[in-house]
Amino acid sequence: MMEIVLVRHGETLWNRQRRVQGVSDLDLTQEGRRQARLVARALRDAPIEAVYSSPLRRALATAEIINETRALPVKRDPRLAEMDQGAFEGLAYEELMRCEQVFLERWIADPTAVRMPGGETLAEVQERAWEAYGEIAAAGLNALVVSHSFTISALLCRLLGISLKDFRRVSVAPASVTILRIEGDTPRLVCLNDRRHLAEEGEGGD
Repeated sequence: MMEIVLVRHGETLWNRQRRVQGVSDLDLTQEGRRQARLVARALRDAPIEAVYSSPLRRALATAEIINETRALPVKRDPRLAEMDQGAFEGLAYEELMRCEQVFLERWIADPTAVRMPGGETLAEVQERAWEAYGEIAAAGLNALVVSHSFTISALLCRLLGISLKDFRRVSVAPASVTILRIEGDTPRLVCLNDRRHLAEEGEGGD
């Protein structure tokens, strides 16, 4: 039996400003670093034997903070990066809703049927995340994996047999913890989008 702990990175400035982030390489805010420290405290007794991270700074910084007391090598894997959102990168959500209504209607109706302009499809994100997961699982070690919203949700859909159209069922917030326990080839969801470690410290909304 092994466990994989999936953590979404802490807050960035664009999270706070409600902008499309994707592969734009922002660092954590001070609040994001505080969130990562709270995740580290929540996971202090977790039997983590390996650490994997998206190479984007916000994820890597989160992984490094969680890993401080363990000092394990942090393995950077570009397949764990966020969805490339192409022309939408950096746009405020309000601007996107105002200017891209037709696209957003298609995205809401069937997120698997559209490609981000100049970027990726959700299926492409799922495929590369699944490849990375296969190698992580094959290592047989209890692993911490720090990644991003769409990437984690797409992977969870594949693992749990959920249609990618329904990826919102397994959405994850910043600095959340999701744990999978794997026995043989069967993953079991232990917790999803757990943020109790933040609430205990008076954490507000996303």
